[in-house]
Amino acid sequence: MSVSDVLSSIWGDVSGTQQPLSERGVMLTAAVGALLVAVPVVWGVSRHVVTIAHEGAHGLAALMTGRSLQGIRLHSDTSGLTVSRGKPRGPGMVATAFAGYPGPALVGLGAAFLLGRQHALAVLWLVVLLLALLLLQIRNFFGLYVVAVAGIAVVAVSWWGSGQLQSAAAYVGTWFLLLAAPRPVVELQLQRRRGRARTSDADLLARLTRVPGLIWVIVFLAVTLGCLVVGGRWLLTAT
Repeated sequence: MSVSDVLSSIWGDVSGTQQPLSERGVMLTAAVGALLVAVPVVWGVSRHVVTIAHEGAHGLAALMTGRSLQGIRLHSDTSGLTVSRGKPRGPGMVATAFAGYPGPALVGLGAAFLLGRQHALAVLWLVVLLLALLLLQIRNFFGLYVVAVAGIAVVAVSWWGSGQLQSAAAYVGTWFLLLAAPRPVVELQLQRRRGRARTSDADLLARLTRVPGLIWVIVFLAVTLGCLVVGGRWLLTAT
């Protein structure tokens, strides 16, 4: 089979529709997504996925606002760093700093939109594409490892998994992003109260805009919870 045949086959699958999960299946995937967020031991690992989306959102916002993306680093403690060059102040810098915390929720919302239209495989292949683009910007070994493992896992399900497995994986991933996105915002505010997050996105935004950091935390929380409500409704009504 030629490369063009493979690409044509992938496009046919991506642009087509898949059988949606049953109502019970949707609820089960929601429960799995919740467990990935709620169980501390599991969260220590699954939070890396949130960090990938968080830093990827910073990078995308930087590029979209005309800044020069210098690279992204992901660390074993689930923190990350995105470096870009451009004006130190102004709308571009504000958008770049703001994008991180809403990023995972917005990715989840987009995935929920596609799942509501029975495009589960499109969700998985779009994730593969985004991870491949992100991989080009990673500048440390651990980051390469995390993104590569995530990409290989999604490719394996997309290529060899059954239709039901593909749909279940897409739903679990989407529920996870929607449910997980508010948690780092809450953790951020707890750290800020203890004086341990003076270089956080919220505090950077406060310095850039003179709007208090707490207000930015509230905005982050409102966006992530809003995405959860809307995206969750789409998922629950997709059956």
